[in-house]
Amino acid sequence: MNMADAALPAALSDLEGLQSTVRHPLAVQRIRRLVWKLAIATLILMAIGSATRVMNAGLACPDWPLCYGTLVPTQQMNLQVFLEWFHRLDASLIGLLTMLLVGMSLWYRRSIPRWLPWASAFALLLVVFQGVLGGLTVIELLRFDIVTAHLGTALAFFVTLLVMGVALLPHQGTGTVGKLPWFSLAAALLVYVQSLSGALVGSRWALHQCLGGSQLCVVMNTHLLGVVPASLSVLILVGLAWRTPALHPSLRRLANLALGFLGLQVLLGVATYRLHLQVEPLTVAHQMIGACLLGTLVCFTALGWRDRPVSEVKSVAAQDSTDSPEPPPSGAVPV
Repeated sequence: MNMADAALPAALSDLEGLQSTVRHPLAVQRIRRLVWKLAIATLILMAIGSATRVMNAGLACPDWPLCYGTLVPTQQMNLQVFLEWFHRLDASLIGLLTMLLVGMSLWYRRSIPRWLPWASAFALLLVVFQGVLGGLTVIELLRFDIVTAHLGTALAFFVTLLVMGVALLPHQGTGTVGKLPWFSLAAALLVYVQSLSGALVGSRWALHQCLGGSQLCVVMNTHLLGVVPASLSVLILVGLAWRTPALHPSLRRLANLALGFLGLQVLLGVATYRLHLQVEPLTVAHQMIGACLLGTLVCFTALGWRDRPVSEVKSVAAQDSTDSPEPPPSGAVPV
């Protein structure tokens, strides 16, 4: 073995040790905490929005952005008005916190990753677009395509926050992830499309119309058939993760969590279908578990992608070691 071959494993060991001792600056820690708080608030916001829809409270406040012309409609307050009003309040809070995120990213731009201000600006753009869709939802009297786009944008904002949060976590890869991030990305895309399909079913009340008068059955059946590829993609990812030796413990936990969310989501879907959407908490839980499944897959993808550089470096090192010529035997005279 020549000196270069001997030095390469040592250099890799030093690189891994350096990655484990890197300290994130205080600015990154503060922004990371804000990003995760925003992600949790967004998940809660989607739950409130789902409850608003299933309780027929989407038009409980007939005007926008105010509610009955006031900030707090105390005289008209009931359960439906409260849901719609609180939904708008939570959305406004998320908008303000996203503006704070952009401000912090610009203020600390010299001590944070270069991509972070751009990602924060993209998140703010999604929030602004989401607010416009929220207004149009009321103005256009819950038009189904706007309602579906409203949820799709909320999920995109949620996913953006998760990617940012995972990218800012301290992480030391094991280099064994292989192609798993590609499988998790494909599964996340299928689950996202399935979520949009479910939003379309809900916004058009396709289940009631299909069972009651054989209308919109194509929309309903498309959502039911979409369960198959989405579920299979998650199962394939979990199976490959179980078969991958020395996979990072965080990735293995995320794979197991995705399997648990998938099983729960299927059970909730069956119960929701059999009960004809008559139990509102089940319908809300069905959408929320779907969002959690999507978020878990996105976190797996983002964390797995951070594992890939170590994997690629190790594969290059192994290739170089394989291609290096065998040393001549002791005492041999070179020709």
